[in-house]
Amino acid sequence: MEQFNFNNELSGKIALVTGGTKGAGRAIAERLLQAGATVIITARNAPEEENKRLHFIPADLSKAEGSQKVVSEVLSAYGRLDILVNNLGSSSTPAGGFAVLSDEDWESTLQANLLAPVRLDRGFLPQMVDRKSGVIIHIASIQGKLPLYDSTLPYAAAKAALRNYSKSLSNGVAPTGVRVLTVSPGWINTTASEAWLGELARNANSTVEEAQQGVMDALGGIPFGRPAQPEEVAEFVGFLVSPRASYLTGTEYIIDGGTVPTV
Repeated sequence: MEQFNFNNELSGKIALVTGGTKGAGRAIAERLLQAGATVIITARNAPEEENKRLHFIPADLSKAEGSQKVVSEVLSAYGRLDILVNNLGSSSTPAGGFAVLSDEDWESTLQANLLAPVRLDRGFLPQMVDRKSGVIIHIASIQGKLPLYDSTLPYAAAKAALRNYSKSLSNGVAPTGVRVLTVSPGWINTTASEAWLGELARNANSTVEEAQQGVMDALGGIPFGRPAQPEEVAEFVGFLVSPRASYLTGTEYIIDGGTVPTV
């Protein structure tokens, strides 16, 4: 059995993390950095706290030209990409179910959550296939299986499509040595979610703890009793992109504290 240096196992690897300036994306980028990789992050806005060891590329990946900019800059600067973590994901559609959703709501959500990773995969896969080496991670969501139909219907549909696409892509490229995997988190405790809980608490004249419990109840409960920490998701992604996971491809991994009630 090959022996791995877990502290420097990604030395020499070039990695890109989309949505890498905050939340789980930031934690994933820092985890890969700790493992020795050269890490590029991209988002529309620069990180509030700069880490000079992370190469930041500003780009709006919901637009085709944004994805092309990232592909061109990465390949021009580094010549290749070994690890692609498609972490970008967002939902800003109004609550109220399908009847209140416009074409623009659907299109903007599908662009960010499905077509952005498709475009980046298309841009970076050829050189991975040529080198017979590379890992692509798609960060989906348990909403791909457990949609909140009243509030995030387009997001849930986009993530379900991403899961299906990821599996299909893995089957196509596995013979070349490129691995493609899906990670579907449940609720992650980020600064954005904390702010959201605060807003819910103010609107309901309740405590943040009561607001958090209300969200967990809406999800059908989290048996573990709390949301995930970004670092917990990052640690698992760090394993999946490492040589220790060399035989894993085409699989979805759920990190949800037991939220999804089915097998």
